[in-house]
Amino acid sequence: MTYISLIFLEVIVPLLVLLVIGVLLQKKFEFRLRPIANLLTYCFLPSAVFLNLYEAEIDMGLLGQLVLYLVLFVGVIIVFGELLSRFLGLEGGEQAALKNSISLMNSGNYGLPVSQLVFSANPVGVSVQIIVLVVQNLLTFTYGLYNLRSSSKSLVEVMRELLRLPVIYALVAAFILKGFQAEVPRFMMVPIEQLAGGFAALALLLLGMQLAQIEIRSFHRVIAWSALGRLVIGPVVALVLILLLGIDGVIAQSLFIASAFPTSRNTATLALEYDVEPELHAQVVLYSTILSSITVTLVIYLSMQLF
Repeated sequence: MTYISLIFLEVIVPLLVLLVIGVLLQKKFEFRLRPIANLLTYCFLPSAVFLNLYEAEIDMGLLGQLVLYLVLFVGVIIVFGELLSRFLGLEGGEQAALKNSISLMNSGNYGLPVSQLVFSANPVGVSVQIIVLVVQNLLTFTYGLYNLRSSSKSLVEVMRELLRLPVIYALVAAFILKGFQAEVPRFMMVPIEQLAGGFAALALLLLGMQLAQIEIRSFHRVIAWSALGRLVIGPVVALVLILLLGIDGVIAQSLFIASAFPTSRNTATLALEYDVEPELHAQVVLYSTILSSITVTLVIYLSMQLF
């Protein structure tokens, strides 16, 4: 019960509060959401990604052990999503919603707080989560973006759109500056920190605004299958890989817990930006986040018992 109450009160409730505020604001003021989505994608998100990577204390010795696991985990999850979408006969935006919701998880404003809570006495666990966060950011703006645009754009056109996104250059800049141990001037770091600090709140408010415009007439089958894939199949795949690769201790705990996080809210943000089933994407994120309060708690408990 301690884990359940802590996770629910310190992680889930704050997310839901911001979602509700977004719903209420949209009901009252009826904002145009596309400009807000643009602001998030082209301004707040690159700042948050850059800051997280630039300030992360990553033990380079961890990378070798994690690379194989992450490649296998991402590969298996992507293949599962592809096969499931074909089995269900999904096309277009519904297919993109299912595949992205299974493969892209909320490792940022959800994953980091959970890891900081669970591994408060062991920073290695948090470092592992930061590495997972970086991988997820790369996956979101490559595979995730391709899923959204491939139905109407060629691969070359999708790659051109990808290269227009500032988040790619934020990742590259952070890697380069961190690699050369270069210090960002204070007059640049201050606005970056301020923008990064507002990212999570604005993203959740925007998601709430999206949800305010949704009329849920029936429970779409994509929502159920995506929740199963992200919250159940993901941890099962992670557990099998961890055991097969012989990973143990805090690293195994952190990877197992990270596999259970809900669908990334960036899927809903990008879906709104490119107008690809934005309501369905928003519902998937909502249900996944709510249900994760149960599944993440269970995975945390199992990780402590198994490793």
